[in-house]
Amino acid sequence: MGLAQIGEFSFIIASLGLSLKVTSDFLYPIAVAVSALTTLLTPYLIRSSDGVVTGLGRVLPQRLKDDMNAYTEWMQSIRPDDEGKAVLRAIIRRILIHVFLNFCAVAAIFLVSAWAWENTTLRGWFDALQPTWQITAFWAVTLLAALPFLVAAYRKLEALGMLLAEMSVSPEVAGKYTAPVRKLFATLLPVGSLIIMLLLVAALSSSILPPWHQLTLVLTLVIALAIALWGYFVRWHSRLQIALKETLESSPDDASH
Repeated sequence: MGLAQIGEFSFIIASLGLSLKVTSDFLYPIAVAVSALTTLLTPYLIRSSDGVVTGLGRVLPQRLKDDMNAYTEWMQSIRPDDEGKAVLRAIIRRILIHVFLNFCAVAAIFLVSAWAWENTTLRGWFDALQPTWQITAFWAVTLLAALPFLVAAYRKLEALGMLLAEMSVSPEVAGKYTAPVRKLFATLLPVGSLIIMLLLVAALSSSILPPWHQLTLVLTLVIALAIALWGYFVRWHSRLQIALKETLESSPDDASH
């Protein structure tokens, strides 16, 4: 209930999508209305949260309440002690920052592509294709351009999944299933997060999104390409990170030389 307010940042997102013509005109007034309503109702939602929780506790099925309690206990179990808390917090923060920056790069690529498709002569490059395949080919090229950043985000999320799996799945509880449960958790987190990223990207690039059957074909081919060229993308992104770090750490005198 405390997080119900979407905030004024939604205005920026909606106006950006509107100015780039990648969203419809009706989205901005909806964002303004929802933000105003949630801002107005947030104090009342917070004040009534205890009563709502108590009421839900009476009517929810016992199985669902047991699952929610198990989730709460799991979240509490992954909290580190005082000695390792600062180190783990720094590691998790760094991973999340890297994931966010890579997603921003992916979102920027798709937003620029959507704008270019609507406002430049790029469509002429695909005149040799059938009309139904022109936008599909353009979206596929855009996805290929964003693929290294998606691979990098997946690797960071995979590391985060492994870290959380080691913290939350203890041998005392899982027993002989500790290793497979940790592996399952470490796999589901990056895969689920990557799917959410792709859904957000699809929303940002709705104006150049191909039909569903063609979209499925493109995603299948791109996933196969990512698996085949995984090592290349990892090395490319690693070199890019090293070059960026060296550039940021270099002094003005070094740059002049």
